[in-house]
Amino acid sequence: MKRLFFLLCVLQLLAAATAVYKQWIPNTNFETASNWDKGRVPCASDLVHFEKNKVISVFVKSPHVLTDMYLPLNGEFVLAPGAGFAAFDGSWDPGCDSGATVRFANTEHHAWFDPMLWQAVYPGRDLEPSGHIFSVDEERVPCHYDDVIFQPETSFRVNIDSSQRVIHLRSISLMGQELSSPEAWAGYLRGPSAPLQFHGNGTLEVTGTACPDKSGCACGNTPDGHRICAALLGASGGQCPVPACQNPLQPLGHCCGVCGATINLDFTPDFDLQKYRDRLVQALLSQPKYASVQMAMSKVHKAQTFLGVIPRSSTPLIQVVLIDDEAGAQTGTTAEQLAADIMEDIAQHGEALGISSGKMEVATGSTFSSQVGSHASSRIAAGTVLGLLFSLLFLGGILFLHRKGKLRLPTLRLPQPWDRTKDPVSPAAASDRGFDNPMFDVEPPSADPGEKKPQETAPKDHVFFLNPLYDASQMET
Repeated sequence: MKRLFFLLCVLQLLAAATAVYKQWIPNTNFETASNWDKGRVPCASDLVHFEKNKVISVFVKSPHVLTDMYLPLNGEFVLAPGAGFAAFDGSWDPGCDSGATVRFANTEHHAWFDPMLWQAVYPGRDLEPSGHIFSVDEERVPCHYDDVIFQPETSFRVNIDSSQRVIHLRSISLMGQELSSPEAWAGYLRGPSAPLQFHGNGTLEVTGTACPDKSGCACGNTPDGHRICAALLGASGGQCPVPACQNPLQPLGHCCGVCGATINLDFTPDFDLQKYRDRLVQALLSQPKYASVQMAMSKVHKAQTFLGVIPRSSTPLIQVVLIDDEAGAQTGTTAEQLAADIMEDIAQHGEALGISSGKMEVATGSTFSSQVGSHASSRIAAGTVLGLLFSLLFLGGILFLHRKGKLRLPTLRLPQPWDRTKDPVSPAAASDRGFDNPMFDVEPPSADPGEKKPQETAPKDHVFFLNPLYDASQMET
């Protein structure tokens, strides 16, 4: 029994070590200065104003004295122990001489698929270390097997509009309580607070299950990739910043092109994503020469196409993205060097690690980059395919018009094989003299000039011969 208990503890520790927690950043607390239009918390001589038509949930951590307060028609105040409101008695309050109207800010725009509103945390650690590991944009938002945390003693309101009917999660923690089963989450949704905290057309669903594959699981946010990129690039009008390299790479799940290197790995059932990530961090990224490099690694699904144009299916692969903070012509060069070291390590130990093959692409600030050739060959292939498609469409259009009688094509008569079996033109009449039989040496009767030549009755186009057994003169008598 003790051994079983010890084994369960070990499994729980391993699960916690590999779990990814995404923590929601904004809140709707009364004491958060950014939640008010004046940029400060209301004081005793202020008039507090909540929009009457706004749905809101507000956590109040401490007691407050106010002159007046207008409340929303549909909302809630969650009071911590000892918190509350009292009317201002008119006594002097140092630091509160304004007596202004302070309005609660609009929180309807806080969207679930905004990567700027989430941060990754790890059990037993602080926030995600920024020195070595980062995530592509789609994975900065909670993935299907992630745990979501709303900080204790905070209120919030989040828009869960989504292109997916259901947003799957492993667990959700609210007010210090973890909900990790479908039943527990369904019970919370039936309570009064859930409609005030979550709004939009999406539906959150807690599964309680972690990723079952040691090679990793795809994030699952691709259907909402356009929402993620719109939230990230909204301040810049939807435009990506200009990269320092001529031919930036476009990692799957990332909104903008990057300079550096990408490695796509084909893997076998023996591949372990977490172990391989730890291997690269400990053996390579920890080296001082790679201090400026950041790495993102995850399983993605790459779309497969027919002739490079028609979507066919998708195949899973491990994507490694490497970027650095070099500038100018050196942009991406350190990441390129690390990518080369990774490829060398794969060549030596790939089979033991469960890696069957790897493909590297590079884009740096220098003019000569291997990515240039890759893009050129892609453009040539795409141009060839498009040319073939246009040719087929053109021929199909001509055939369609011809069958409809709108277009008449010229008739071209080609010689047929059976035409060659026709009889050749008969030779001239002068040559229709038959043939000589070499078995008989008989001179044909000489024609007397004065003698009248008998009239030939045989048709000109028939062949005849002289029979040597008969004498022509006897035939005449």
